[in-house]
Amino acid sequence: MSKAAVRLTAVALATAAVMTAAPTAVAAAPSTASAPATTSTTSTATTSDPFYTYDGSKPLASYAPGAVLKTRTLQYHLIGIPTPLKAVQLLYRTTDAQGRPAANVTTVVRSLTGDRSKAVSYQSFYDSLNPEDGPSRAIAGDLSLGGLIPNVEAVFIAPLLAKGYDVVIPDTEGQQANFAAGPEYGTNTLDSIRAATASEQTGLTSGTAFGLLGYSGGAIATNWAAALAPSYAPDVNRRLVGYAEGGLLVAPAHNLKFVDGSLTWSGVIPMAVIGVSRSYDIDLQPYLSDYGQKVYKELEDGSIIDALGRYPGLTWKKMAKPAYADPNSIPAFLTAVNKLNLGSAATPTIPGFIAQGDAGVLEGTFSNRPGIGTGDGVMVSGDARALARQYCATGDQAVEYRQYELLSHLGTALPWAPVALGWLDDRFAGRTAPSDCGRIPAGNSLAPEQPVSPS
Repeated sequence: MSKAAVRLTAVALATAAVMTAAPTAVAAAPSTASAPATTSTTSTATTSDPFYTYDGSKPLASYAPGAVLKTRTLQYHLIGIPTPLKAVQLLYRTTDAQGRPAANVTTVVRSLTGDRSKAVSYQSFYDSLNPEDGPSRAIAGDLSLGGLIPNVEAVFIAPLLAKGYDVVIPDTEGQQANFAAGPEYGTNTLDSIRAATASEQTGLTSGTAFGLLGYSGGAIATNWAAALAPSYAPDVNRRLVGYAEGGLLVAPAHNLKFVDGSLTWSGVIPMAVIGVSRSYDIDLQPYLSDYGQKVYKELEDGSIIDALGRYPGLTWKKMAKPAYADPNSIPAFLTAVNKLNLGSAATPTIPGFIAQGDAGVLEGTFSNRPGIGTGDGVMVSGDARALARQYCATGDQAVEYRQYELLSHLGTALPWAPVALGWLDDRFAGRTAPSDCGRIPAGNSLAPEQPVSPS
């Protein structure tokens, strides 16, 4: 087991001990899910768990996004240990990266002290290419290496419950684990909120106010949900009080160049290749070298835990055939990464808090290329600044941006979490959102990538 996995296991064990000793949260109502949902009672998830499969007689496309298809109630598990907390899990209809109807799962955990008037949609940073690593699986009791991350994230969820927030935790990557497919992360998140407020078992209603919260991979889902909400889910957008995020992926093409050769984060390169291929049904393997093919197969079902530090110094050129030394020479890949660029998406209409570290050297990323600059080790600071400035310039004046110059990606999560929670508390309380518009330093160009010819 890697050092990262050992550390995550230790944190998860400590968190499990605390939550197992906690009083039982409000239990979900008996199973009376409204049509078309069917209800199954408690048990843990398994690899072949039928709950994750839509098996209704009507076409999935006939249901509106957010429609509840199945419901079950179970105990909230931490590293396979049941806690007194009850969780409601919903299979719901949503939309994938290509606009097709899909079924996905979300989990609702109800606060013992809450009155169902306020909830936080917490987007996990489970960052995996394996559907078995999703938060709903971990909460249901499954154990996997990649699933350690959702277990550790209980340290973020527990304070929310203690403050009276109900918490909704979508499997943001969908059931195919479409890693880094931002638009799909967004629709999965928005339809999860729709499903959570449509289900009688959750106690949440159309009057429940929501905040969005996520770091790293969770920030991808958080920002895309905020950007897509006005057009894709205006009914949800009306109930959003704001979004708080940190360590944000803005322009994936920049990130691939930034982590190129990183001692820790270069494994993100093959993960992105696999995620893009899967999300948009394109085959990038013909463009890979023999070594690239080998790495592709090693990580095809891997998680960020598998990739961190596994390929120190890995570069795109090592992954690709010589003719495709520039990824922009692959038309299908170029088209896909441009679709994932938040700079080309709409501006949110709700307040936002964006945090970003800038000491990537602490995590083995020494890159400082022209047009990209520095970052936290995996995310590019200039991209985050540029997006915040773009939002300010295009109508969203309630944007707070905070850059931690001396912290890396992993380190920034520690100060970010309490600040983000306090920021959301203020939005729910109706306090005026702060703004850094006019004070955010310049960032990078977020223009779409341009094609180049194979060499």
